Amino acid sequence: MRVDLALIAGMVKPGARVLDIGCAEGQLIEHLTRDKRCDARGIEIDMREVQRAIAHGLPVMQGDADTELVTYPDDAFDYVILSRTLQAVEKPREVLRQMLRISTRAIVSFPNFGHWSLRLQLLARGRMPMTAGWNRMWYETPNIHPCTISDFFALCAMDGYVVEDWLAADEEGLRTPWRRSRRLANLFGEQGLFLLRRG
Repeated sequence: MRVDLALIAGMVKPGARVLDIGCAEGQLIEHLTRDKRCDARGIEIDMREVQRAIAHGLPVMQGDADTELVTYPDDAFDYVILSRTLQAVEKPREVLRQMLRISTRAIVSFPNFGHWSLRLQLLARGRMPMTAGWNRMWYETPNIHPCTISDFFALCAMDGYVVEDWLAADEEGLRTPWRRSRRLANLFGEQGLFLLRRG
């Protein structure tokens, strides 16, 4: 299982009702169902991934986060998860609003565009940076709304979301030692992971 998914799983209480948006083939859903006895299901835009998940007996449906979340009733879930997908949705603010309408808590992870190596590449080469996490040319990437950890804190404050927990991690999933400093986490964390609730 991807490292950020393991960190996300650690934030979910056993037995919870969970919706995983952009769940791919459903690794996290399978883990939460098997190891935490959660009622977990998913939405995935890529039909090939949906078919793989269904072939493994997982409750995944094809859908787009930008349009599908409005069909769910209020408070239908305990957690809605959006892992490494926020930067790829068309309307991130609306997706977050819908997530916290249909659930008590939202868990969001995203690659941190404020990482020092990305800044250095942009400064030195003057071209869009590439890393293991940002591994496509700018004209091929699905990432249309890249953000930084600082940007995400500012968005949560603006929209009134309470950050219950957060961490910055590297690609191997090691928590950065700068967790108490947002500025240093924004500089050294390769990805951000947030647990939110309504204000």
